Amino acid sequence: MNAKVKITVLKRLVHKEFLEKFAESVWPPCERLSENQEFISENVNMPDGFCSWAWTDIQKYVMTLARGGNFRGTKPGLFITCCTDGYRPVIFKLERINGS
Repeated sequence: MNAKVKITVLKRLVHKEFLEKFAESVWPPCERLSENQEFISENVNMPDGFCSWAWTDIQKYVMTLARGGNFRGTKPGLFITCCTDGYRPVIFKLERINGS
């Protein structure tokens, strides 16, 4: 059985220097998610309201945690990752919820 995984939005970044150099305009931080927003993934499913692009990036880490795996160099049941938007990445904390 898969454990639940809590996804917390830690930080929304903007690489203004990249936007100014490579994009047609400067954009604000990600508008889909807010810092400190929390989601729960059950059975390794994307939570309601979560960004589908970010989910594609982090799903493999959620699956590892949900199935009891851990990552070298980080505390058991925890992982920090981000989406792959090079202009406006969002940093996530993933936590296995024990006893689920």
